[in-house]
Amino acid sequence: MDLLEYMGKQVFAKYGIPVSDGRICSTPDEAEQAAKEIGGQVVVKAQVQVGGRGKAGGIQLANSPDEARQHAEKILGMDIKGHVVERVWVERSTDIAKEYYASILLDRREGRPLAMCSAQGGVDIEEVADKDPDAIKRIHIDPLVGIKPFHARYLTSGLDDEAKEGAQAVFKQLFEAFLDGDASLVEINPLVLTTDGRVHALDAKVSVDDNAIYRHDDYKEYRDILTTDPQEKIAKEKSIAYLKLDGEVGVMGNGAGLVMSTLDLVQLAGGKAANFLDVGGGASGEQIAAGLEIVLSDPKVRSVLVNIFGGIVRCDLVATGILDALTRVELKVPMVVRLDGTNAEAGRKILEEANVDGVTSVPTMWEAAQTAVEKARG
Repeated sequence: MDLLEYMGKQVFAKYGIPVSDGRICSTPDEAEQAAKEIGGQVVVKAQVQVGGRGKAGGIQLANSPDEARQHAEKILGMDIKGHVVERVWVERSTDIAKEYYASILLDRREGRPLAMCSAQGGVDIEEVADKDPDAIKRIHIDPLVGIKPFHARYLTSGLDDEAKEGAQAVFKQLFEAFLDGDASLVEINPLVLTTDGRVHALDAKVSVDDNAIYRHDDYKEYRDILTTDPQEKIAKEKSIAYLKLDGEVGVMGNGAGLVMSTLDLVQLAGGKAANFLDVGGGASGEQIAAGLEIVLSDPKVRSVLVNIFGGIVRCDLVATGILDALTRVELKVPMVVRLDGTNAEAGRKILEEANVDGVTSVPTMWEAAQTAVEKARG
């Protein structure tokens, strides 16, 4: 789960990382009031889960509460790379002397956290890595040992002298936020040196492990705010892995690999998947029914492809789950079902005997994908 900037700053503040005083606002009136409370010059910043906000006009400086209101009116509702702005963060303006980059991320190849720091901040780190890779200091951190002073000294060795001490303290706090917060990424870009000599997190990017959300009450609140799609909300409540896509063929399978293969076959057959939905390798009949309800509740879906391999789960239970779901949700689009593995023949027989209008059972994945795409077009 990728947090919005203001959420990331709230996480950082818990660990003592210096951040700007700010308020989250969803209306121009709230932005005006926030500017009054903060006082002085403020910055109005669009809150979306994508970069490039400044270039799109989503970050504006305001010299008065009225100007903050005007900026909020323009930014709220703005489309930034496909993300509609529903909230703005109004924070105290910062006088910047220098901009740096600091982050800790999970290096999956090495199986350890990787800390990075650069004296070139305020731009995409990928751009810095491409043009001047030596400008980025990198070091792996053993999670059992933690970040030590020598780590921090090495990471900040390329920064201005007046920023080193403050940046070293930030790295210690950043690692605590990374480890204790079950994060896969904590990033500050830019980490700034102010004109009065303070080191300060001007931005915050935090990605957390979805599987650890149950351990963090504040993450649960953030998830509820970030999840606006009705199908995704239902899926999270039922602990089903679901991601909405922009196609017309609804896809449900058991096991991430099987579902991804199904998406590829739908594409190969000339269609586009409407979603990724994995009910899990050991899904019960109830989970199958719940997953099917989620897929069918999407008005963009024009056909449904159910692809189940019976390893742990039995195909006869899957067939029963499908029929159960169809008693609760009206089947307005064609459904193609492919069952294979444990009790596959029994499952197919259950579907055949039920003889539900609009449900077609096929034996292979490729035939299922082709049929689902054809029915979506029809």
